[in-house]
Parts: sequence; structure tokens; C-alpha cells
Amino acid sequence: MQLRRQTPSPRLISLVSMIDVLLIMLVFFMVTSTYLNLDMIPVTRSASEGAAPDQTAGPTPIMIRLGADGLPYIHGKSLTYDALSTKLAALLTDTPVMILPSLHADTQSLVTLMDVATTAGVRTLRIVQVAAP
Repeated sequence: MQLRRQTPSPRLISLVSMIDVLLIMLVFFMVTSTYLNLDMIPVTRSASEGAAPDQTAGPTPIMIRLGADGLPYIHGKSLTYDALSTKLAALLTDTPVMILPSLHADTQSLVTLMDVATTAGVRTLRIVQVAAP
């Protein structure tokens, strides 16, 4: 009687763990990456830089500063949200609005200000952030 050893079957390489690692890496890089919005501050050219002098510029944007107290300021004067809503509704809807939030303003005040502006009929709304020194 002759004993014969069984030949071991070739081991299968499982790709499941490699796929898991790649998905974890994908999620990590998606969460930690920074998205840069280059349209945050509009850039205009002056006539000396090559812009046509007869070209009419759009309406002047309204700058609303959101203070640390959560109140909106226009031209240095504090407004209530009701007064701001009536002021924005009286303007043309094509007038862009730029919001400059304070570094100490909370997010809820910013969301409330954006809601008031869109309810008043503002179509173009931009948030401008000044970098801290």
C-alpha cells in the first residue's frame, strides 16, 4: 500500500480586504479635502486693465456684515431681520448681496440671515470670509 500525500490546493487571494481599505481611504480623503470656491469674491477689471469703457457693470452689490451679536449691519447701522427683509424686498431682485460674517458669529445667525435674504427675493447671494491674521 502506497500512501500518497494530497497536494495542497492553491490558496485564493481574497480582494475583499483590499477593497475595504480602498473605500476607507476614499472616504478619509473625501472628508479631509478642502474645497475651494474661486467664485467667492467677484473680480472685475477696470478700464485701464483692458475692459471696455462702454461696458455697463451690473448693479452694485449690497454688503451685509453679520456681527458677533448675530445682528445684520448695513453701512455700520444695525438692523432687525424684519427691517432688513423690507429693505431687501424694496431693491431690485437682480442686486447681488454679499454677506460678511464676523469670526465670532454663530452659524444659526448666518443661516437666519440667508433665509431672510432669500425670502425677500434675493437671487444672488455670496458669503465672503476674511482670513484671520
